[in-house]
Amino acid sequence: MNIKKIFCFIVGLFLTGTAMAELRIDVSGAVSEPTPIAVPYFTGETDLAEEVTDIVVADLERTGLFRLINRDAYIQQMKNINTRPVFADWQAIKAHALLNGDVSVTPDGQIKVSYRLWDVFAQNQMDAKVLKTAADSKRKIAHMIADSVYERVTGESGYFDTQIVFVSESGRQSNRTKRLAIMDQDGANVRYLSDGNKMALTPRFSPTMQKIAYFSYKGGNPQVYTMNIQTGETEMVGQFKGMSFAPRFSPDGTKLIMSLASHGNSDIYTYDLRTKEQKKLTNHPAIDTSPSYSPDGKRIVFNSDRSGKQQLYVMDSDGNNVKRISFGEGSYATPVWSPRGDYIAFTKIKDGVFHIGVMRPDGTGERLITNGFMVEAPTWAPNGRVLAYFKQTPWDDSGRNGGVRLYSIDITGYNEQILPTPEDASGPAWSPLLH
Repeated sequence: MNIKKIFCFIVGLFLTGTAMAELRIDVSGAVSEPTPIAVPYFTGETDLAEEVTDIVVADLERTGLFRLINRDAYIQQMKNINTRPVFADWQAIKAHALLNGDVSVTPDGQIKVSYRLWDVFAQNQMDAKVLKTAADSKRKIAHMIADSVYERVTGESGYFDTQIVFVSESGRQSNRTKRLAIMDQDGANVRYLSDGNKMALTPRFSPTMQKIAYFSYKGGNPQVYTMNIQTGETEMVGQFKGMSFAPRFSPDGTKLIMSLASHGNSDIYTYDLRTKEQKKLTNHPAIDTSPSYSPDGKRIVFNSDRSGKQQLYVMDSDGNNVKRISFGEGSYATPVWSPRGDYIAFTKIKDGVFHIGVMRPDGTGERLITNGFMVEAPTWAPNGRVLAYFKQTPWDDSGRNGGVRLYSIDITGYNEQILPTPEDASGPAWSPLLH
């Protein structure tokens, strides 16, 4: 979808209200009950309006921060976008927020949605916008509305108008087919990017979302490749001797950082996509792998067994000033820096149990937020407040009845939810916002 076709007009619909504290949900503190929100079906083009409304509500409810009040309880009927709420009616059903809207199709075929967000107890309008998008983008415009509501109420950026690239898996444990796939963050619009003839793993978005980097056996020797998401065109990265793997883009998209294994050892390299120059950042007899840039591109986190078991280390982007940051029991792996720069997520294996956790970049504040038989590969939503990852369940003796699925969870450890996929799925990577 070409974002140039999307227009957002903020309309001056703000009304005065009583002097009360504005509705605000704190997403950084302790878990609280979901905020009750009333969302009458948007008016206008009936079927389309209902579809858009349902997508908005599903986005908000999946966060665990909002609870839709049953529409049978609504006292006032919001007849159109200009209907002013009778706040006493909405207070009577204990709604804290009210979202109403209107959906129409413009003469040139675009979808137009107007909406208003109301603070029921403060009795004022919190937000009002008019959005337009192409006729085939009803899901996108609904995600954009949910993003705006989430941001207005929480003060944090939304993450609904995003995609997830992942590895789709099928077959028995001994003969798995693994192909690259991409979908909307809610599981809709699944599209396969590879045919599964050659195993593909660890896909990662470029900052512009034009390409992904991934690890594949496509050429026989395991190597890193890039793929243009729209055209499907692939290109092997560099002419490395040995195996290259664990690729990620630099924040400006000009470089790839990866691990290169040779003679039983692996070090971290960068590869300049413009000049084709490669640079070795670590030079140690230990196994150094899974590098990830900080959002400003100045530092890199990676894991290494140079202390005897896998631990997390941070270094400058030129490879200098290496510093160990993890000191807990167990082994650490797959670190990835938050888009906000305030946390590093990781996989931890302790006493045979896998965990997903977060810590600050200096190693303080370690918290484990979920665990399981095998839980791996955290990836950040673009707002840095939600993680996706995969969980695997054990296989039986015949190599069946196991499986691996994608999940998401808030970084407080609250609201773990499965991300629906047509087949088993692993290795997720979350995109930046699309709008």
